[in-house]
Amino acid sequence: MDMTLPHGSRHNSTIRSSNGCWTCRLRRKKCDENRPVCDVCAALHITCHYGQDKPEWMDGGARQEEMAERLKHEVKENAHLRREVREVRAIHVPGELLGATTSESLNSEIEPCPEASAIAIRLQRGADCKIVSKEIHDNASFGRSCTVLITFYLENLLPFLFPFYCPSPLEGGRSWILEMMISSPVVRQATLCQSSYFFSLAQGTANHHAVWETVLSQTRDAFGVLRKSLQVIDGSSITEHLHGAVRIMASVMQMQRFEITVLCFDNCQAHLNAGLALFKQLLESPGPVESAGPSSNFNSVVNRLGPPTWISPAQDVKVQSAEQAAFRFSSALLIFDDIVASTVLQEKPRLYEYQHCLLSDSNGTGPLLNLETVVGCQNWVLLQISEISALDAWKKQCKTAGNLDVIDLVRRATAIKEFLETHLTRLEAESSAIAQNGNSLLDAFNVHYYQHSKTSVCQSRLTTRVWAHAALIYLIIVVSGWQPASVEVRYHVGRVIDILTHAASPKALLRTMVWPFCVAGCLAEPAQEADLREMVLALQPPSVFGTVRKALEIMENVWRNRDTSDSASRDLAMCFRSQGELVLLV
Repeated sequence: MDMTLPHGSRHNSTIRSSNGCWTCRLRRKKCDENRPVCDVCAALHITCHYGQDKPEWMDGGARQEEMAERLKHEVKENAHLRREVREVRAIHVPGELLGATTSESLNSEIEPCPEASAIAIRLQRGADCKIVSKEIHDNASFGRSCTVLITFYLENLLPFLFPFYCPSPLEGGRSWILEMMISSPVVRQATLCQSSYFFSLAQGTANHHAVWETVLSQTRDAFGVLRKSLQVIDGSSITEHLHGAVRIMASVMQMQRFEITVLCFDNCQAHLNAGLALFKQLLESPGPVESAGPSSNFNSVVNRLGPPTWISPAQDVKVQSAEQAAFRFSSALLIFDDIVASTVLQEKPRLYEYQHCLLSDSNGTGPLLNLETVVGCQNWVLLQISEISALDAWKKQCKTAGNLDVIDLVRRATAIKEFLETHLTRLEAESSAIAQNGNSLLDAFNVHYYQHSKTSVCQSRLTTRVWAHAALIYLIIVVSGWQPASVEVRYHVGRVIDILTHAASPKALLRTMVWPFCVAGCLAEPAQEADLREMVLALQPPSVFGTVRKALEIMENVWRNRDTSDSASRDLAMCFRSQGELVLLV
């Protein structure tokens, strides 16, 4: 589409609409005058400028030329959105696919596919609530019940599942999640089945069996939509469907969190495989220029998922796009899950080669991914747990081959231990006071957000300390074996229990520290068992604290077999695997 402006006096040539939007006037196109977003701009997914007063940039000169070029760039950049809408309209989901089982859907490494909707694009481009509500109402699959459940998810379930995730409203907040749920059938179905279950529990529904059967049905529907999405572009290059691939990855991580929250670990490995496969394909997909490493690849993917949304083009106010935010959030969860899973599998994390580039602050501008803002634990602890896991895998391989160098083992372990102890000492010495950012207008608007963000920083420091103490216990086991009576082990176990008992608040925060809770609990003394049991029993209702209950099961099994003949050869992986499945304590 030619958007080149004529030169000179032709800037003021006759326009097709005297009351149309300024975008159509600038482009010299006929405007249908729908407000706040005309159909012409909505179809092209470009910014629709409305207003009684002529914009300052409509000056017949350089600024007008600049805006024309900007709109031309928007048309080009959003071509993928128009293509995805056409593809979604062509999708027909056969009824039999909605009955697809979990194993059929995700037991193999998957290919991504696009899901999109014009509703979200219009929301992104400035459509008001009435327009969006009308389009939602017109969508047969998006009724009043969906609206209630989505609101319940955003206001109640999301803060429960991710208590540390509180992005600034000035950065778009959690709006990307709403946009993804509206625009993507894959994401929407994955979140609705979670929300309906927890909504029923919150209402105190008497027939829990019926509720659970409904959840199972909705979960099958979610996998059916996911499966269909994957099949649509089977065999295509992921670069052609970048946005859809990110939506699929976000949906996989959603399903992972939901299932383990309600004490279902059967599909942990399948979900993890699927997420890892998508992530690797995304980072290894060819970009416009030859990449210089994982960090460059990551930035390339983020850039290609743009451009950011222009909230106010005249003032150049932008926030990251929904797919950019979803990619960052899902990548953080995936790396976290991969590290925790490696401690169970006794293998090097499968994203090990990417972790340092993405989690380390190598250039002084901050890491590309900040896990603290998503899971509450600072990057440095999780990086060291990854190193311990890699060390454990190396030790296991050397022992199998009969060539273990104990001196080398101790040397590598010492470096990890010194790093952890140094950073832990520094963290424990830090003041609990949180620096105030001043009296901004945002503080006046949203006192709740400001207070929550301060509380989250305090809580994440406590959470990080618990993870660090557990990491040191893990390291001792890898180097010296199962030593419950060790003075060092006793110290770190005691510190974990002390923080969880007296400092961590609210008690539900234990959900974010299940792995370190279980690590410390497995090596606890008999006198400490009652305190650990009480922490779990205090979390009600039990049906929404699945990972904590699973951790207690693992600990109880270890306690029962404390004095058996194989206790000397025990390790953490053996404890976690005692349940016969990949137990992902996240």
